[in-house]
Amino acid sequence: MLIPNEILIQELKYPLWKDKGIHLAIKRLDQVHSLASGNKFFKLKYNIEQAKKEGKKTLLTFGGAFSNHIYATSAAADSEGFESIGIIRGEETLPLNPTLRSAIARGMKIHFVDRETYRKKNDPVFQKQLTADFGDFYLIPEGGTNILAIKGTSEILQESDQIFTHIGTSIGTGGTFLGLAASINADQKLLGFSALKGEFIHSEINSKLQDFLILPKGHFAIMDNYHFGGYGKYNEGLLNFIRWFYDEFGISLDPVYTGKMMMGLVDLIKKDYFPEGSNILAIHTGGLQGIAGFNHRFGLSLPL
Repeated sequence: MLIPNEILIQELKYPLWKDKGIHLAIKRLDQVHSLASGNKFFKLKYNIEQAKKEGKKTLLTFGGAFSNHIYATSAAADSEGFESIGIIRGEETLPLNPTLRSAIARGMKIHFVDRETYRKKNDPVFQKQLTADFGDFYLIPEGGTNILAIKGTSEILQESDQIFTHIGTSIGTGGTFLGLAASINADQKLLGFSALKGEFIHSEINSKLQDFLILPKGHFAIMDNYHFGGYGKYNEGLLNFIRWFYDEFGISLDPVYTGKMMMGLVDLIKKDYFPEGSNILAIHTGGLQGIAGFNHRFGLSLPL
């Protein structure tokens, strides 16, 4: 069983929000495990338990070449004694990036497929072909989001976190947002910052809330205007914010998820979105391994 480290909640002190009568803290899920960190720890926790119950020896999952999920799954599989297979979207590019090199170093077998084939990842016929190709395995979906992942992410908030009026998190496949939505209390508001471009995220999250029978006790809102051009996209403003945040608080943020979420929260504070007396908790969902890949890909030097 994956064993978590103690999770730190770190208060972020800064004149801007002090002057507005607002408290801001960050929950450091990036420190929950040395390798399978962040929200991925919670998504994988019960999936790995289930794989053991079913007597599976291999985990198979899907992701892009820079995927946090691929990285975390390979690390968790290695830690828990599983073989692992990663079905990677797109053509192989050499030399391999840091994410894939790390996954391979931890025993993951990498299999590249073109984007058209990759879109069939949820097709039972395609999955049957994967079984024929690779043998018996326990399947974890792209991003790790399924009912067991949501069971895990619903444990991110603890009773002691009820002091917070607002919870902020990034949204990718939605598994973390859904788990938090299932666990907020009636006096809390959950803010999800989509890393993907498009208003579709609203209907997609609402559909998943219904599919997984989640009825939030509190309120929630999805912010779809802090994606900076779409998944994996960025601009100089975002990069400068990430550098400023590290210099100010000593905390690394990745440019795909947490950087956008945190910049969105700070922007909303500036715009007086939060009433005086608000006590905000930002969820640091990890993904720091992706910084090395991002720097590698774009020739940047974001702080690790």
